[in-house]
Amino acid sequence: MPNLISRFSSRNQRLSHVFLKDRLRGAVTYDRIAGYFRSSIFDLIHEEISTIGRVRIVCNADLDPRDLTAATLSQKARDQAQVERWHEQGDEIDALLERPRWRRLHELLTAGNVEIRVVSRDNAPFLHGKAGLITRPDGTTSSFIGSINETANGWAHSYEMIWEDPSPEAAAWVRSEFDWLWKKGVSLSKAVIDEIGRTADKVEVQVEAMRADPVGLAKSVTVESPLVRRGEGLAPWQKAFVKIFVEHDQKYGAARLLLADEVGVGKTLSMAATGALTVLMGQGPFLILCPATLTLQWQMELWDKLGLPSCVWTRAPQKGWVDHRGHLYRSRDPEDVLRCPTQIGIVSTGLLVRGGPEAQVLMRGSYGMIALDEGHKARVKRGIGMDEPEPGKLYQAMERLAGRTRHLVIGTATPIQTHREEIWDLMRLLAYQNDHVLGRPSASRWWDPEQALDLISGKIALTDPEAAWPWLRSPLPHAREAAVFRGIREDLKVPEEESFTDRGLADLDDFTRDDLHEVLERGEIARKLPFMRYHNPLGRHVVLRRRKTLEDAGLMERIAVNIHPGPGAAPGVFERSAVRTPHFYDRAYEEVRLFTRAMKARQAGTGFLGNLMMQRICSSVASGIATATKMLESRRAGLLLEESEDPDLLEAIEEIGPEAYAAAVDVEAIHLERVLEILSSAKQEDPKGRAVLHYLNQEGWLGLGCIIFSQYFDTARWVGELISANHPGEPVAVYAGVGKSGILLDGEWRTIDREDIKRGVKERKLRVVCATDAACEGLNLQTLGTLINVDLPWNPSRLEQRIGRIKRYGQQRREVDMANLVYAGTIDERVYQRLSERMQDRYDILGSLPDTIEDDWIEDIEKVEAELKSFTKPESPADVFSLRYGDFLSVDGDDKGWEAWTKVVARRDIEERLMRPWKGRG
Repeated sequence: MPNLISRFSSRNQRLSHVFLKDRLRGAVTYDRIAGYFRSSIFDLIHEEISTIGRVRIVCNADLDPRDLTAATLSQKARDQAQVERWHEQGDEIDALLERPRWRRLHELLTAGNVEIRVVSRDNAPFLHGKAGLITRPDGTTSSFIGSINETANGWAHSYEMIWEDPSPEAAAWVRSEFDWLWKKGVSLSKAVIDEIGRTADKVEVQVEAMRADPVGLAKSVTVESPLVRRGEGLAPWQKAFVKIFVEHDQKYGAARLLLADEVGVGKTLSMAATGALTVLMGQGPFLILCPATLTLQWQMELWDKLGLPSCVWTRAPQKGWVDHRGHLYRSRDPEDVLRCPTQIGIVSTGLLVRGGPEAQVLMRGSYGMIALDEGHKARVKRGIGMDEPEPGKLYQAMERLAGRTRHLVIGTATPIQTHREEIWDLMRLLAYQNDHVLGRPSASRWWDPEQALDLISGKIALTDPEAAWPWLRSPLPHAREAAVFRGIREDLKVPEEESFTDRGLADLDDFTRDDLHEVLERGEIARKLPFMRYHNPLGRHVVLRRRKTLEDAGLMERIAVNIHPGPGAAPGVFERSAVRTPHFYDRAYEEVRLFTRAMKARQAGTGFLGNLMMQRICSSVASGIATATKMLESRRAGLLLEESEDPDLLEAIEEIGPEAYAAAVDVEAIHLERVLEILSSAKQEDPKGRAVLHYLNQEGWLGLGCIIFSQYFDTARWVGELISANHPGEPVAVYAGVGKSGILLDGEWRTIDREDIKRGVKERKLRVVCATDAACEGLNLQTLGTLINVDLPWNPSRLEQRIGRIKRYGQQRREVDMANLVYAGTIDERVYQRLSERMQDRYDILGSLPDTIEDDWIEDIEKVEAELKSFTKPESPADVFSLRYGDFLSVDGDDKGWEAWTKVVARRDIEERLMRPWKGRG
């Protein structure tokens, strides 16, 4: 029998021509076990491939098998894993120099005859034994094997050898190997294919060239941001907010918006993207105001997700600006607060509340945009016995700042907390020196919140033009809002930049008057609303998107959360649904309770200090010891604590002043000293530690990957040390602030950069992460499927945000597990019992909740229950702040245009512009 095997070597022949092109010409199918998927995979044979009826290639992707498991993983999560891997191995030089090849590759991948699948590193750690099977029209085959990669370099430049065997036996053998890998693989993500096409057509543009198209500029800045390169990208509703923002800027010359998206929807990125856009448009610097507890979170999210550098104003250990890399620019005088080294500055709202010299300087600045996060904290107090509403300190400061900025965006998930007028208080801030929001104060009915809200909520109706005219003339809506407004402006000769007319209905054309009467009478038919319930300031300036709406539309993943501990769980560890506590803890807790009660009774306004200590001891024994020590040391030394270490305590000291703080703590110090004595001398282990180990060991959560949250670094570090001591050889990450993150291995600590921890989590080298709330925003948690809350914040929305970490970042499991640890017999347990009633729906964990539980709620547990119930059905109808944008998801079907955008501003150019200082002025 003649030898059917043929041998080829690149030493003697150019393999791409004498073998591959020749064999593929006229073929009907081509199955190939290749190496890594590269842009040059079809470079030498694109013409031949385009004529073959079916081409199947199976490739390496260096992905963990859990990145590809269809049974437990959403399509979005699989796409994200592949896109991120594609970008990690990307070659910008090749994309530029070989642009025609990239275009040909995209054409082949979208033609319909080529399918590519990728396999995980477990199924094929490295596809080195490569092979191919070619079938001709007459049924004969050509099977070949060799180490050659399916790339131009492999076929044309490398030294390679190929053995070809045309026998049926060889074809069957290669086919069986191919079919095994093919079944193990998943299809190359369409997102990767789209990215290949976008890269092929990509051009680099300058910021100035894009300023005529602000939305296009936003796309140019974000399309290659870290978030997008991880396969995530801005959500459709976040892109929509950018479009809304730009439309307001173009229509009114300023965007004044209240962003009331529900918790977990991602308000931060919406505000960050628009703020960066104002800077790049040359409209001025971007000032972010938020609670001290969120300053670091804002800075990390800006950098980790959008690649935007920023600085945080800090008071300790030294006063000054700290950039995103941890470098301190020391302050010499209060004027330095207006010398921010970057165009994006983040300042604690506590600075404004304290009202010191820096606050006064800050309020003299001028800004392109101000974003106020947790905007509900800017409150106007109302109560029994008060003659007039009394603006709080933060609200007063915002009244001054509102006139110092072109754009103002206020973010809060609860614009109405106890009185419906609270949303109108925020509307007044938006309207300051911007008559297009509520009209001229002297000539507009909209400045009366009671009448305005009655009209918007439908308690009163206006169907007669005479009655409606005082509400329409100031502010006079923009012509683009409705045809009737265009007619009014044309009749009265009111230009678009003006929002007021002093003329009356008699000056309107008869046709326009009839048109107005008709629309008032019939209402907004498509929306089934009275005309004035849709066309009003609230509808124009409040943006609200609900998570359930987004889930129902398929834009957010619906992931169930199983809540632990359940009834009867581990009797030696749990009591009811709480952690069983030993006698020594009960004694220490009683001392903290006495301290709290004494503080509130002795001096009004200092009760929150007692509650602060109460929260710390309810977190962990380690946190209780650390906080009592810090409070006593701060009193004795008159020091301010480092903001990133204990921002709550820093904010408390800032608000009442160091001297008042020292006096308040000094009198009741005996209770704190007893707490320290009891906890330090007891030597017993913290019972929460047993609970954590129970879930990791007995419940198997270690194998699923676990994120362990605490509000406080002391607790996070203690939990990490405990796990490390009990799991030799298991690396345990502590993910916290700058310079405080690291890894514990066999009890040994090694300081590690947060980026390295994130990479270790993504690659599954790290299965356990202990994280603080302030630092966890930049962490990709899709590989961690369980969550332990070592402590519960008394702010329910923070609890929802923690849950959101594993619900919204491409979570791989369809159901996740969450354990909430509270000590039995404490106020934490009682608050949690009330919250637990809201956790019956595994998909909508907490439902409608306030953003904060006030101090006086904690003293009266019945009040907690009553208040939580009141937030299920707010005083005002839901329609009152969700009219126009209540279900707003995308804009003009333009959502996909962001990922396919080819005009790119270089990251270097973006950073250079954002790293320009304020130079002593806003």
